[in-house]
Amino acid sequence: MQRINIGIGSVTLEAELLDTPTAKAIQKKIPFSSSAQTWGMEVYFSAPINAPLESDARDVIEAGEIAFWTEGQCIAIGYGKTPVSIGNEIRLAARTNIWARSLTDVTSLAEVSAGDAVTVTATE
Repeated sequence: MQRINIGIGSVTLEAELLDTPTAKAIQKKIPFSSSAQTWGMEVYFSAPINAPLESDARDVIEAGEIAFWTEGQCIAIGYGKTPVSIGNEIRLAARTNIWARSLTDVTSLAEVSAGDAVTVTATE
């Protein structure tokens, strides 16, 4: 399975791509850069793709799942509660396509600030 690195400020996540149309679309655009935004315990950033909502899209994710928000054209990585979470769930703003899984502990994203530089690259 293809692996990528997502560098956000001082944090680097290694992630494994899933076998989805969204993952294939993102892989074709690597490498790319963006700028981080935060929303509760979620980091998101724009990505240079358009992708339709996939049939298994969802808004409640597990820590480590990496999502693509189709309406906002953004990659979203939740690592804890967001403003719309119920209880301790990780709930994103809308249904999203799950396209990768982080092999690195996503709670390290707590160190990220809005405006931090983002780079998405293939692993060596």
